[in-house]
Amino acid sequence: MRRRSRATALASALLCAAACGNSPYPGADDAAKVRYGALPEPPKTLDPAVSYSTLDHAVFSNAYDTLLEYHYLKRPYELIPGIAEAVPEPRELPGGRVAYRFRLRPDLLFADDPAFALSGRDGGRRVEASDVAFELMRIADPAVASPVFETLAKIEGLREFSDRLAALRDADPDFRARRIDEQYAAAGPISGVRVPEPLELEIVLSEPYPQILYWFAMVFTAPVPWEAVAYYDGQEGRDLFKDHPVGSGPFRIARYEPESRIALERNPTWYGVRHPEWKAPGATYPSEGEPGDAAMGRLDPAYVGRPLPFVERIELLVEKEDIATFNKFLQGYYDASGIPRESFDTLVHEGALSPEMAAQGMRLEKGVQPSIDYLGFNMNDPVVGAPAGERGRMLRQAMSLAIDSREFTRVFANGRGVPAQSPLPPGIFGYDETYRNPFREPDLERARALLREAGYPDGIDPATGRPLRLSFDAQDTSSRGMLSALFFTNAWKRLGLDVEIAATDYNQFQAKVRRGAYQIFQWAWIADYPDPENLLFLLWGPMSASNGGGPNSANFANARYDELFLEMKNRPNDARRKELIREMRELLERERPWIELIHREAYTLYQPWLRNVKPAELSQPTAKYVDLDAEQRARLRRERNEPILWPAWVLAVAAVGLLVPAVRTWLRERQ
Repeated sequence: MRRRSRATALASALLCAAACGNSPYPGADDAAKVRYGALPEPPKTLDPAVSYSTLDHAVFSNAYDTLLEYHYLKRPYELIPGIAEAVPEPRELPGGRVAYRFRLRPDLLFADDPAFALSGRDGGRRVEASDVAFELMRIADPAVASPVFETLAKIEGLREFSDRLAALRDADPDFRARRIDEQYAAAGPISGVRVPEPLELEIVLSEPYPQILYWFAMVFTAPVPWEAVAYYDGQEGRDLFKDHPVGSGPFRIARYEPESRIALERNPTWYGVRHPEWKAPGATYPSEGEPGDAAMGRLDPAYVGRPLPFVERIELLVEKEDIATFNKFLQGYYDASGIPRESFDTLVHEGALSPEMAAQGMRLEKGVQPSIDYLGFNMNDPVVGAPAGERGRMLRQAMSLAIDSREFTRVFANGRGVPAQSPLPPGIFGYDETYRNPFREPDLERARALLREAGYPDGIDPATGRPLRLSFDAQDTSSRGMLSALFFTNAWKRLGLDVEIAATDYNQFQAKVRRGAYQIFQWAWIADYPDPENLLFLLWGPMSASNGGGPNSANFANARYDELFLEMKNRPNDARRKELIREMRELLERERPWIELIHREAYTLYQPWLRNVKPAELSQPTAKYVDLDAEQRARLRRERNEPILWPAWVLAVAAVGLLVPAVRTWLRERQ
């Protein structure tokens, strides 16, 4: 019996070895339209009022609809209607107030969910304007702690609602136990959030703020049903709402195991699926884009005008190791991938894919982020700032001329970046690709001449007879961060300046900013929305860090710049706005509160079976636009993962060598 058991075990092991593969999707249907992706870490929250993380948004934003959206292909970015029937125009009200009225599309449904039993429904229910109003109340709820509350506090009465709600909870401990919709009803309404009809929503702002429309294209303001927030409270085995989103988007969360695997599936109740005849902009593949899209296959007649979405499911696996993730991408188990720093020079040559990668049909897509990396001067400082007058201005200009952004990008970003000439990156209104900042091309001779004119010949401070001593605050104290800081200080050393690195962490630097105890620093900003206001306000005087902790860490204050900014920020994208931006740019060019470095570029590799891919550097859901050829993927996976059979044959021979004597012995004993 022992021999028979051994033989059976060996045969079973051999069969298992022959059947095993390296696919992370056991039992997956190769013919299904499923997108596969990787997450470097688990999401922190799936609550749209709370999350400000692009990783979180990659998981749950496709499960929500927004009133407005961005055109998938056009750049600069353009707003289009989402579940709203149109992009509203502002209406002026007395006292400088402004109103926007949205009308929702009819027959919108939330995805089916048990939470709707609270309102007596089996499945989902209709989306109404009150669901957007409810989400705005959640943003104002101090218990939610939404990061966008201060920005949206321009909505009339939002702050007052927050105060009333907090007061009711403080006054009556039992009030907190009431259902969330009842709490909000008792504290409400918000005076600037009106629902005159079930499908109409009016937003009233206390001051002009045209950028509010961009916030209605973000998931923060997506309609959320009160039933979901009330039901998913973590009690009696139920999830918390932060782990169980309930929206009306093109996909819904089908599986949520945040430490390992997350799956979204096509939502059969989405309006684009149920009403393709509407040809709604947010539910139909676009028929136009920017120059080059047609050549890239993004306007294929086979897709133009077709209803969305194209894929059936999205599978996301948590993969914490970059190399392991990239290897699985090469095998064909992920549809897209970034490029590990260690592999960049092997895979990308002079901005293009290596011949080996191109031969596999891989596509490299580059997208410039709406961002700016820069060095800043504390304009309140008596040496490098405004108190130094013309002398300080020429010092800043000279230091700007010493920094080579292209070399910085090559060394520290694998060349992934566009040298910045102004605060505005490509894709933002007002960006001029022909503009060249005269202080942003390295020119040491001109820089030395400026230092001599400023009274610092060869970088020498006449007050001490020694090199002018300055300090540079570096918030990244890692070895790479310190090398980056040395890159800048060594550049200034070539001018004769002695710039000392003051290594501090983020919190220490923020404390220094509050005290004004700094001279030069490195910083970056990523725009929340594609409007020049969201970048140029970083140098607006009232946003000065010294005046109240604003993001103007340079403490730049210039009366003419502030005047131009106020006129520019609320204008439409017209010729006058472009002229205002040009004058602001020229002023910054001369004053040099910043040394603009780069606008970062994202390099992403895509498999050949994907269709209609266009990187979106804003945090926006785009999964509904992408299609894939499942048959091609299955074929290429087989080609890339042909099994190495000789170990199996060795195992088979060894097994036979063990089995034959055992069988002979068993037969002899039977006789």
